[in-house]
Amino acid sequence: MPSHQLREVVVVGAGVAGTRAAEALRQDGYDGALTIVGAERHAPYHRPPLSKKLLTGQVHRAGVDLAPQFELEARVLRGASAIKLDLSSRTVHLRDENQDLSLQFDGLVIASGATPRRWPGAPVPDGVLTLRTVDDCLAIRERLGSRPRVVVVGGGFIGAEVAASCRSIGLEVVLVEKATSPLLAALGKELSPRWAELHRQHGVDVRVGVGVDSFLGDGRVEAVRLTDGSRVPADVVIVGLGVTPVTDWLDGSGLRVDDGVVCDGTGAAEGDTGGAAVVAAGDVARWWHPLYERHLRTEHWEDAGRQGEAAARTLLAGPDRADTFDELPYFWSDQYDVKVQMLGVPTDYDAVDIVEGDPDAWEFLAAYGRGGRTIAVLGTIPNRVYAYRDAIAERAEFPPKRPD
Repeated sequence: MPSHQLREVVVVGAGVAGTRAAEALRQDGYDGALTIVGAERHAPYHRPPLSKKLLTGQVHRAGVDLAPQFELEARVLRGASAIKLDLSSRTVHLRDENQDLSLQFDGLVIASGATPRRWPGAPVPDGVLTLRTVDDCLAIRERLGSRPRVVVVGGGFIGAEVAASCRSIGLEVVLVEKATSPLLAALGKELSPRWAELHRQHGVDVRVGVGVDSFLGDGRVEAVRLTDGSRVPADVVIVGLGVTPVTDWLDGSGLRVDDGVVCDGTGAAEGDTGGAAVVAAGDVARWWHPLYERHLRTEHWEDAGRQGEAAARTLLAGPDRADTFDELPYFWSDQYDVKVQMLGVPTDYDAVDIVEGDPDAWEFLAAYGRGGRTIAVLGTIPNRVYAYRDAIAERAEFPPKRPD
């Protein structure tokens, strides 16, 4: 849809994807009505510090706010949730406290994010918490002030970072992971055991290959019973079981939803849009990536912001004239004094090779290959992964040659 025909754009989601989309719309000349719908009452903020410096108190609450790049001239609805999308009438239905609202649009950005998976089954006792929002973080941080015994359930990035943060302020920490190692899904079986050892070296009691049977306590958590029969004392339990895209409000809309909103390579939503201009970005979106020849849904801060900008430009240009977004996915994670960075996606890799440095010294780069081609590079040498951008983008022979 040409930009001059867009007069009413609604952005559902006020995280980094939605915020960057709104900013890109204005930067690229959109001067029509703009409404941003955010489920949280807070202004946009940086999520990465929630499991790290904000949790430990190294930065204050105001230090995580996402500074606006310029005045957006937008109507912003905070504490409002989308409950239904009607593409036939081009209407988003909202619930704002006890009030139902509806917004008309001719352009829609879906950036509703993701929500943490809750503990399945019976209600959990007080002290069993999840970390997703700034309010979650501050609530956990308040409890950490009493020097509790902490159990972290789940060894993905949030769990591993929370364990490292809690240990860095001297707390007793047990990390429980059902897989054979923390970060197994992200880093693979060859490298993830090194992160288990990193946590052990810093005093975390890492329990792998075991799950949680139940939480014990009379109203308040006192211990965690594991599936191997052991009992781990706990005053605070932080559960990190991953997240689920917020797509329930899209049920029956006609959009293609499969572990997120399925999009083409420009960010245009697939399915029956009824001719409406609809794009999606961030944790809620699965974009087609031409390099990997598959739909990818990444849950990383950098990706969400860049997708938001690209989706906005697709909305303005129309999908037929929009550029394919082919930036390489990227993430980083800080744990203790080690920063791990990944450029590219190692999904379905069949080879790993150390291409620089010494893993034992925690200064190294490792390349992932599939079918004899380089698909991703992981590094603990700050920003060195970027030197391999061309090798990944050009599907260089594996293992890649060391860049000059």
